[in-house]
Amino acid sequence: MDTFQQVLSTFGFLLRALGFLVLGFGVTRFMLDAYYKAAWQAQIALAVGFFLLLIGLTNYASPASMGTFALAAGAALVMQYMGKKEESKEEEHVKETKKK
Repeated sequence: MDTFQQVLSTFGFLLRALGFLVLGFGVTRFMLDAYYKAAWQAQIALAVGFFLLLIGLTNYASPASMGTFALAAGAALVMQYMGKKEESKEEEHVKETKKK
């Protein structure tokens, strides 16, 4: 019975890590997408809410959970800014073809 509980505990840790990955990626993408389209009041609310979430996770979640959240948030940030560079290259190519 003890082995079964250890297996369930390990499965729970993996599920929690996966959940924090999804949460980190989703919250960061939502904040980045909504931030640029919102008025300045909503931008302040989004930034404050995001940092309060980080403070709450730091205080109440385990270090591993916070780490997986941070990894996913970092991945979302990298994807956001990498996509803009690719889009600008595509736009330049379209402009060059229109000139011809």
